[in-house]
Amino acid sequence: MTDPRAAARALLGWYLDAGVDEAIGAGPVDRFANARRPATVPVAPTAAPSRVAAPSPRPVPVRHPAGPADAPDGPAGAARSAAGAAASLEALREALRGFDGCGLKVTATNTVFSDGIPGAPVMIVGEAPGADEDRAGKPFVGVSGQLLDRMLASIGLSREHNVYISNVLPWRPPGNRNPTEGEMAACLPFIRRHIELAAPRVLVLVGGTSAKTLLDRSEGITRLRGRWFDWQGPAGGPAIPALATYHPAYLLRSPGQKASAWKDLLALRRWLAEAGIELDRSAE
Repeated sequence: MTDPRAAARALLGWYLDAGVDEAIGAGPVDRFANARRPATVPVAPTAAPSRVAAPSPRPVPVRHPAGPADAPDGPAGAARSAAGAAASLEALREALRGFDGCGLKVTATNTVFSDGIPGAPVMIVGEAPGADEDRAGKPFVGVSGQLLDRMLASIGLSREHNVYISNVLPWRPPGNRNPTEGEMAACLPFIRRHIELAAPRVLVLVGGTSAKTLLDRSEGITRLRGRWFDWQGPAGGPAIPALATYHPAYLLRSPGQKASAWKDLLALRRWLAEAGIELDRSAE
């Protein structure tokens, strides 16, 4: 026989995974009260409710009218202007916090900007914050982040010494759903400028969304992983070598792909050695 408490906990967990993290009312509503009344007892008519306006749903503060992705007055155009005006990582962080052109910001708890060492030789770019990252305000702090740390440590890398980490999206999509094209277009200028300002020696793009978006490719991650690309920022400048690989969350679901991810890590270590970049041997 199913434990009702366990079933309730499972249902609550399902709601949290779906992005439902608050109740509509302060207490439960007994919608079967009238159904339990004896049929012989007439129900007194209730007075017509006064015409009080129902509370409106939480608004999405969009300051710029929706328009084509390249329109200067649309969210993506406003994002390009705000990101391009940032002359430092801290200025970019503040510009992102003040940007209201993406609806994901309204449902997120925190703006997840970065973690690790600014100016580190290795920059890792993931896809989007999860529930743990949204609560902490830092990328890759959940179970997949712990796996990422172990993967990096296996080749002498760590976010405490020589790695800088961010995401394509700074805000968690509700229920970890896939972002819309409009949401991606509004966030893309910020991560592009983020990479330019961080100026890493090498990029590691983890996950299909990160690799396809930043490399402007249509292939899936299984075709992109293990390959090297030259990433070029919108402001020009030298190209940055970029390696695509699997996302740690995918490896947790598909442990059989860890061997392929290990090959990617070895390729990264070879590149770092050839570039003369010192590794953190204490992390291995």
